[in-house]
Amino acid sequence: MAYVYMLRCSDGSYYVGSTVNLHQRFEQHMTGKGAIYTRRRRPVELVFAAEFESPADAFAMEKQVQGWSRAKREALIVGDFNEISRLARNSRNRAVD
Repeated sequence: MAYVYMLRCSDGSYYVGSTVNLHQRFEQHMTGKGAIYTRRRRPVELVFAAEFESPADAFAMEKQVQGWSRAKREALIVGDFNEISRLARNSRNRAVD
């Protein structure tokens, strides 16, 4: 199993990552042994996690969410999939305009 996760940093920003050991990776972020990005923005709070069959699937989702707007990330955190879909449609429409 593997996970994609999102952290809310002390400055209010979000960090998206993937791992095969969520507990260990979160501890690394909390102790400053995680990503450079989170090292300077501690403490961090785990606000979202989803389990995937393979590390490749989790990594693909990580990359997708990293490209999302703050609004889409916040919709994911609260599980508002209708809002994610609406935001995605709006994004596609703006690209066509």
